[in-house]
Amino acid sequence: MFKTNKKKFLTIAALLFFLIILNMAAVITKPGEYRVIKQFGKIVRVDTVDSNPYGLGWKIPFIQSETVISKQLILSDLAASDVMTSDKKSMISDCFVLWRIEDPVKFIQKLSGSQQNAESRISSNVYNALKNVISSLTQEEVISGRDGELAELLTEKLGSNLETYGIKIAKIETKMLDLPDENKEAVYNRMVSERGNIAASYKAKGEQEAQKIKNNTDEKTTIILAQAQKTADTTIAEGEAEYMRILSEAYNDESKADFYRFVRQLDAMKATLKKQGNTIVLDKDSPIAELFYQSEEN
Repeated sequence: MFKTNKKKFLTIAALLFFLIILNMAAVITKPGEYRVIKQFGKIVRVDTVDSNPYGLGWKIPFIQSETVISKQLILSDLAASDVMTSDKKSMISDCFVLWRIEDPVKFIQKLSGSQQNAESRISSNVYNALKNVISSLTQEEVISGRDGELAELLTEKLGSNLETYGIKIAKIETKMLDLPDENKEAVYNRMVSERGNIAASYKAKGEQEAQKIKNNTDEKTTIILAQAQKTADTTIAEGEAEYMRILSEAYNDESKADFYRFVRQLDAMKATLKKQGNTIVLDKDSPIAELFYQSEEN
């Protein structure tokens, strides 16, 4: 009985030991992480879900160890810092960085696999890149480009610097890129003054163009009026000439001349009688007087 129980105990103990060893040897890799296998402190391999689709690998117990490194995107909020523009104006920069680990081997070798060490290195590189970029720009260029252009320049400049640490910068964004409080009012007043000068310049150019258009319009109007007056004068002259021609023909024809003289006398008398109180004295032998006598006889 004792021997049977002892045999069962040894079997169970051996099974438990085997399970413990199996558990220690198993390497289970999850999505979004690297499993770095080391042997006596030296990296022998890196397991990922891509390299091991089933997520299961093995290591030698007691000889090999594993370290987990995240593949996820990491957000690091950097401390605000002072930077100087090319026109010697101080500005305050506050940035955050989105980054990930692309090469876990370099990350462990260069930064001991520490996220804190990585953030310290990123902060230092971002500050140096920010200082170099902003020092090549004027304050006005920095303010006008803070909506995206500056971040693109920083991301491009930092890319190669951090690859040596196995780090990939996904994006750099500036939460704040502003003036120190003591400089804001003076700078804003200067910018308002500059914009006022630009607006005045545009207004002056507009008024100048308007005056040119007015002058051109006045010149064209004068020419049109002059041409119209010339045409009218020509028409009047032609009408008067035609009138004189007809009158001349009438007077040259004796049979018509008496009639036209008579009609003209009637027109003259008519014009005189239009004025109230006027009196016309006619000779008895006048052709006009004869008309009145004839009307009495009738």
